[in-house]
Amino acid sequence: MLPHRYLSEMEDSHRWLDFPVRDGDIVISTRSKHGTTWTQMICALLVFQTPDLPGHLSETSPWLDWTIAPKDEVFARLEAQEHRRFIKTHTPLDGIPIHPQARYIVVARHPLDAAVSLYHQGANIIRERVAELTGEPVPEAKQGPRPDLHDWLVGWTRSGNDPREHPDMLPGVMAHLSDAWARRAEPNLLLVHYADLAADLEGEMRRIAAWLGIEVDEARWPELVKAATFAEMKSKAEQVAPDPMGVFRSRDAFFRRGTSGSAAELLTPEELAAYRERAAAMAPADLLDWLHRP
Repeated sequence: MLPHRYLSEMEDSHRWLDFPVRDGDIVISTRSKHGTTWTQMICALLVFQTPDLPGHLSETSPWLDWTIAPKDEVFARLEAQEHRRFIKTHTPLDGIPIHPQARYIVVARHPLDAAVSLYHQGANIIRERVAELTGEPVPEAKQGPRPDLHDWLVGWTRSGNDPREHPDMLPGVMAHLSDAWARRAEPNLLLVHYADLAADLEGEMRRIAAWLGIEVDEARWPELVKAATFAEMKSKAEQVAPDPMGVFRSRDAFFRRGTSGSAAELLTPEELAAYRERAAAMAPADLLDWLHRP
C-alpha cells in the first residue's frame, strides 16, 4: 500500500517514492513553525561537529517535497553528499516510506505557539514571488487585508479543514502529531518537543546525538550548543533561513522570537477552553498532556 499523497501548490510527498534512502539517513518530519530549521541546524552541528557549515542550511539539508526545486536537482545534490544526510519534510509519517535503517525525528510544539508563528510568517511571504515560482495565481483567500492575530487564531482553533488537504490547520497538526505519537515506541523514531529545546538545549542536543549514535568530543559541546541558540541562528539568518528562492520579505524576520507559552494568553478563557475541547477530540490525552506542558 502506497503512503498517502500530500499534494499542494508547493509540495508533493510522492517524491519520496523515488528517493533512494541510505542507511543512517536522518529525516526531519515537522509541521510548519514547529522547529524544523532548529532541528536541521542541530543535526548539521552534530554531523559536521563545527559551527562552520559547508554551505547554506537549505542546500545542505533540502526540503525534498518542495516542488519549486526540480526533483532531479534535489536528488543529485543529495546523492553527491558523502556525509551523513539529514533531510527536511513537512509530510507526516503516513505520507513517506519508512525505511528501517533510516532515522526519523518528529518535532512537536504547543499548537497555539506554532499557529502564532505561522500567522507572522504569512506576513513575511511574498505571495507574488510564490505565484511566479509555481505558475499559479495568488489564492483569493490570501489577497487583501488579513484579520488581526486574535481573530485569525480563533479561526485557526475552530477550523474543520481536511487534515490531509490543509495540514497546517489545527486538524492537520493534530493528525501529524497523533500519528507520530502512536509510533513512538519504534526504534527509529524520536519525538522532540520545542519547549524542551528552549528549556535545555544542551541536554536535548546530547539526547539527539546519543540516539543518532553520534559521538561528540566533550570539548566541542560549548561551541556547538552556542551555534544552535536562537540568537546565533538569527545572527546568521542569511545562511540559515529556509529561503533559497527568495520568497521571504526578510530572512531575519523568519527568526521572530523563538519563545513558547505566550500564545494562549491571546485567547479568552472561553476561547481557550473551546480550543482544548477541540484538541481533546482529535488527539489522545497522553499526547495532549505532553504537548501542552510548559
